[in-house]
Amino acid sequence: MTSQSNIFTFIDTVLVMARKELTIMLRYPVEFVASFIQIFIIVTVLTLAGMMFSPDGVRASSGVSNTAGLVVYGFILFLFISDVLWTIGYNVRRDQKQGTLEQLYLSPASKFANLLSRVVVTLVWTGLLSITSSWIMSSMIGGLPMNNMPLAIGILLLGLCGTIGTGFAFAAITLKIREAANTLANLIQFAFMLLCAPFFPFSGLPEWMKNISRLIPTSYTVDAFRSTLMGYPKGFPELAPIEVEIVIVAAFGILMPLIGYWMYRRQENIARMDGSLAEY
Repeated sequence: MTSQSNIFTFIDTVLVMARKELTIMLRYPVEFVASFIQIFIIVTVLTLAGMMFSPDGVRASSGVSNTAGLVVYGFILFLFISDVLWTIGYNVRRDQKQGTLEQLYLSPASKFANLLSRVVVTLVWTGLLSITSSWIMSSMIGGLPMNNMPLAIGILLLGLCGTIGTGFAFAAITLKIREAANTLANLIQFAFMLLCAPFFPFSGLPEWMKNISRLIPTSYTVDAFRSTLMGYPKGFPELAPIEVEIVIVAAFGILMPLIGYWMYRRQENIARMDGSLAEY
């Protein structure tokens, strides 16, 4: 009975902390609206860029389009990667600058619930942006292919788990490097856009860059997710057979949250020991 009560208490704590994060977001209506406008601009630019890989060139495709699937599904993963870096990783730095991080660690509140609440915000907010951007992009390029949906959802969930673990790891790095985390997040985003090919096929990369892509687990998430939904057209998946990619994505989704959280708790203990939790 006590164990069940503790679980309910933990879930309630996560939901309260998530509501706090969403409330903070809604308190800045201009930024809230601007994020939608920014997404629309990015979507338009990437859609037009993605059409370069379509056999029909810049003319929008009719019906179901693999070009739409290639760009839209890659863009969804890009949104989640970006939001994880900022809402889970860099927001720890925001709490540190505001002076609330040290207070949290002086309270009996669950530290894991604090990190997990940011995951809830990411899933809600980014999920909404993903649905909106998918509708806009598919209306411009063509209908989205939706094959092998159960398997694709499984790949997406495993990829998101690995991505969330990456966010935990980045939160640990944020506690270490502090203000430089902003620059690092931007560099990681740029590297992901280039090496993990969310907006274009991996065949568009030079061979030496493709070899680097094969060393990044997120590349296999992108490749396996969109290839599965597109029904494995000729040449897809591009990095490895789908069975191999699923194993890599599963290992990434299972191990990365454990590694990321371990890194965060280790760096958190170091910061508590040297008194740097409240340092600007």
